[in-house]
Amino acid sequence: MIFVFGSNLAGRHGKGAALDAVKKHGAINGCGVGLQGRAYAIPTKDEYLRTLPLGTIRYYVDCFLSHARTHLGVETYKVTRIGCGLAGYKDKDIAPMFANAPANCELPESWRSNAKSSRAFVASASRIEARATHRYSHRRPAHDQTRSSDAAHEPRAKAERSDA
Repeated sequence: MIFVFGSNLAGRHGKGAALDAVKKHGAINGCGVGLQGRAYAIPTKDEYLRTLPLGTIRYYVDCFLSHARTHLGVETYKVTRIGCGLAGYKDKDIAPMFANAPANCELPESWRSNAKSSRAFVASASRIEARATHRYSHRRPAHDQTRSSDAAHEPRAKAERSDA
């Protein structure tokens, strides 16, 4: 099992789950991102220990999820409540980032219901988008129709010119 914890970009793992990661799972001080020993660091703070914006955290979460997908069936990842301790975010801010987590990610209990509802929302939105795309895929934008009709008449126009 890989222990997934919130970190900072300086790799100072001095408190909370980060300290546990160093003591029990082989996390390396000075390394704030990625796999280290039997731990995986997801930054939630910058190198000056300021909380990162949610968009930046999402980027690092997406990197982790990509890593977890490539190790599906090989590793299990125990995800802690990253960003919800020292970084100061709420579960509702971070949990949706894990909505599409692969089966080898064990999420915190408080996130499981959030992740399920987020998955349902994402799946529903995808179905609606797919239906809309299919419904309108046969239609061309007006500018394409104009070009198509010009192109269709172009060979005839050339032929008429050659007859003259």
